[in-house]
Amino acid sequence: MTKSAWLLLLLTCTAPIQGADWTTYRGDAERSGYTAESLPAKLSLAWTYQPKHSPTPAWPRDDRMLFDRASDVVVSGGVALFGSSTDCQVIALDAKTGQRRWTFFTDAPVRFAPAIWRDRAFVVSDDGHLYCLSIVDGTLLQKWRGGPSDDLILGNGRMVSRWPARGGPVVRDNIVYYAAGIWQSEGIFLYAIDAETGKVLWHNDEAGKIYMPQPHGGAMANSGVSAQGYLVATNDELIVPTGRAVPAGFARRSGSFLYYHLQANGHIGGTQTVVAGSRFYNGGTAFQNATGALVAKLGLGMVAATPAGTVFGTKKDVRLVKLVEKTAPDRKGVPTKSLDHEVQWSVADVDGSASLIVAGNVIVAGGGTSVTAIDAKSQAILWSAEVDGVPYGLAAANGCLYVSTDRGTVYCFADTVTSPPAKIAPAKSKPIAAQLAGDAADEIIKRTGVKDGFCLDLDCGNADLAIALAQRTQLQIYALTSAESEVNALRTKLAAHGLYGSRITVHLGNAETARYGKYFADLVVSSASLNSGSLGTSLEKLPREVRPAGGMLCTGKLGAMEVATRPALAKAGSWTHQYSDLGNSSCSTDEIVKGDLKALWFRDVDLEMPQRHGRGHAPLFQDGRMFVEGMGALRAVDAYNGRNLWEFPLPNIQAAYNADHLSGTSVTGSNFCVAAGSVFVHDKLQCYRLDAVTGKKLGEFKPPAQRDGKPGSWGYIACDGKLLFGSLANPKHVARFAWKAADVSELWGESATFFALDAKTGELRWRYDAEESIRHNAIAIGNGRVFLIDRAIANEDRWNPADKSAKLPAVTALKQPLGRLVALDSSTGEIVWKGERDAFGTMLALSPQHDALVMGYQSTRFKLPSEIGGKLAVIRASTGQEMWKKDAKYVTRPLINDRIIYTQGEAWDLLTGKEQGFALNRSYGCGQLAGSKHMLLFRSATLGYLDLSRGSGVENYGGIRPGCWINALPVGGLVLVPDASAGCQCSYQNRSWMALSGTHEE
Repeated sequence: MTKSAWLLLLLTCTAPIQGADWTTYRGDAERSGYTAESLPAKLSLAWTYQPKHSPTPAWPRDDRMLFDRASDVVVSGGVALFGSSTDCQVIALDAKTGQRRWTFFTDAPVRFAPAIWRDRAFVVSDDGHLYCLSIVDGTLLQKWRGGPSDDLILGNGRMVSRWPARGGPVVRDNIVYYAAGIWQSEGIFLYAIDAETGKVLWHNDEAGKIYMPQPHGGAMANSGVSAQGYLVATNDELIVPTGRAVPAGFARRSGSFLYYHLQANGHIGGTQTVVAGSRFYNGGTAFQNATGALVAKLGLGMVAATPAGTVFGTKKDVRLVKLVEKTAPDRKGVPTKSLDHEVQWSVADVDGSASLIVAGNVIVAGGGTSVTAIDAKSQAILWSAEVDGVPYGLAAANGCLYVSTDRGTVYCFADTVTSPPAKIAPAKSKPIAAQLAGDAADEIIKRTGVKDGFCLDLDCGNADLAIALAQRTQLQIYALTSAESEVNALRTKLAAHGLYGSRITVHLGNAETARYGKYFADLVVSSASLNSGSLGTSLEKLPREVRPAGGMLCTGKLGAMEVATRPALAKAGSWTHQYSDLGNSSCSTDEIVKGDLKALWFRDVDLEMPQRHGRGHAPLFQDGRMFVEGMGALRAVDAYNGRNLWEFPLPNIQAAYNADHLSGTSVTGSNFCVAAGSVFVHDKLQCYRLDAVTGKKLGEFKPPAQRDGKPGSWGYIACDGKLLFGSLANPKHVARFAWKAADVSELWGESATFFALDAKTGELRWRYDAEESIRHNAIAIGNGRVFLIDRAIANEDRWNPADKSAKLPAVTALKQPLGRLVALDSSTGEIVWKGERDAFGTMLALSPQHDALVMGYQSTRFKLPSEIGGKLAVIRASTGQEMWKKDAKYVTRPLINDRIIYTQGEAWDLLTGKEQGFALNRSYGCGQLAGSKHMLLFRSATLGYLDLSRGSGVENYGGIRPGCWINALPVGGLVLVPDASAGCQCSYQNRSWMALSGTHEE
């Protein structure tokens, strides 16, 4: 398009416009970012509004999830409105002066800008509701709940609805649309509501239940549409952003599902969606509104749709582009027509990577810490201004420009301003708690020692105790009041102190009616009990919110408080080693968790992990703590509320696992374990003993020397509480990669020596020098014995650095010589028994309960050539006598669950070898099985599970991608799922750490 054509269109569109409002995010229901009203050529800063808190985005580390990085402004009737994701408010300012008009509190963070219709503002909140407010004074006119109940869980570090309303509201033809729910397996709810009457015109609650192709090729799951991002309404379609994935389409008038091309667009997506005529832009790509079909790729950047064409902003430039038809030969040389974006003009050295709008003939681009205005006719830069953060939000209304940054600041630029510009910052009063509350807080801290985590006040009164605790600790406090008339007054009081949302949140309810998820609170108190007395110490009557394994209830009068501590859940089990235990059963002793699974908590990913194809180490669990090893640190997390407890730095500890080899832990085993209140982790040179509660280093042990006296390198690791077991790895034998060519030189899976140290002192107790070699996977410990296979190295597994081929050698018959199964006394290292040279397996797993040692293969997807599979045997562990052996087809590590061996392929009676007629019909997934008494977990497109107690078949928890080995654990009465999808570009809707709880538990 020529400059003259642009000018003609702009003159046509802008001539009649006088003082237009900006009533919704990006200006209209199609999120075009365009208004026909032109801004003045020169603007100056009129006022700045600085809130007490910066926004707290839900997913601050995910560049596809940008919907709440700033408090986007809408303007109507002289009022500028925006939400706060920190203190849960809707804030209304005078659009000309910036002075506060009114505020309105919701029960959870407000992450989306209101949508204005006439004199009403429609607002969604993470509390799961849509609110209708008067824009004149903030009066609540009506509200609607999106999900089926008022359940609250911890989500992104805050208490939110199980179905947070994160489908940002949009109004078209007097109808407001919004959506609630981000986890498909919990339920996704879309609504159309008459803006005038409040009548629900339609709702769709089936969108999350669709059995459909998932982002990874060949993967199918019962996991449909999510809803996260500003909804978009065209004449016929309702386009729903789905988080990290491409949007889905629904019929706007009926709510019926139209399309969701998740797998076809498996590597693109995001929450930013802009309609331009018959197409919409998302994730740097143009799609058809009506069908969702891909039209053309544009590239990542910000988009504004104008009558003159599509304006595109990147970090380097702003340009006008137009879709044109081109003819080019395809791969077979056949001339083929396609659409592509042709640049009409560009303006260099302007950063438009954060935000972009067009107001008449003025383009406004935001990026870095600056905002730049460009004349669309001449492409001349009109003016620019620096702001205090990244300008993610832009709005143009009535001749003014409103800019919102990730610091929470809102700027207004106008053509006529006073000097100097007004600076508005709400006053922050100093909280003063009554003496009784201060003394009570001191006593609570002294009696419990709890100063971090989540706290619940069951009856908060005037919130003085909550204030006193906030002043003395780092607790995040939830305060209940049963007086509805007091809720807003308490919130207003706490907001004035700068404490609301960031430290203290008030909800209506009491101990009986509160809808909080179980187990979230590290500390539960009651302000009312300062007068009424203790609630008692009976464990049977502990509030359900008190977390297991150390959560406390502290109530009572000053000087007479009583404390009750919830112990670890009975029959909750543990997962202390890579494959659950020293015996490699891959099955915890948890007897609690069952399906169907629902979220207990979820949070953003904030620990750098090795990429998923590197097959990093499994997380571990004991006594309510989950231990996760990242790229450069070991972290402890509270399993029941997701809170970080401590972190121990281990620079580059998993650097060798950060590649596409698909070997990693499947070859080496893990480098850390948990036992007797300590975490043991080695970096090959030494092993650190850490306090499991605090992360404090208690010891540092070096491995013994090699047989030739040279320093040894630590390989295998395990601990039974008294003895720390290890091996001296053989760095000269490096197994080849299992998929793509990669440096595997630090992945050592064979050892020449096995040893035992005193777990407290590191003193060497004994060593066993192998006749040949010991594969780390072929070591199992239990019942006072160490079992290992002493066997020659499989030469076919060796890595040849000169061979860059990713193709694995075809091995269908055994080449590696048979080995000898050896049983050692775990206390002394003396040989108890030694088998003949008939040990064929590459892995061992032990059932101490049944005195049974399983020998088999790790014949999995992406494996070493020596893992030929096809055979399974069970040996009497105490004597070495073979119990049974048979040909068997399986493609996962054998898992021992009581008396049954489970694999993907079949299940067998552990003691007899009898087939059980078991079939695991999962979709695509290269990870391993992890089990408990009632559950098997695995990757099946998304997180898959099989509840052995219900016979319900394979089920899914949708929206997340498990890793390529083991990262989901059924333990502690929960299913723990720290993220292991690093490096994956597949467009799963969320990337999260989370814990799930069963709904069919006894």
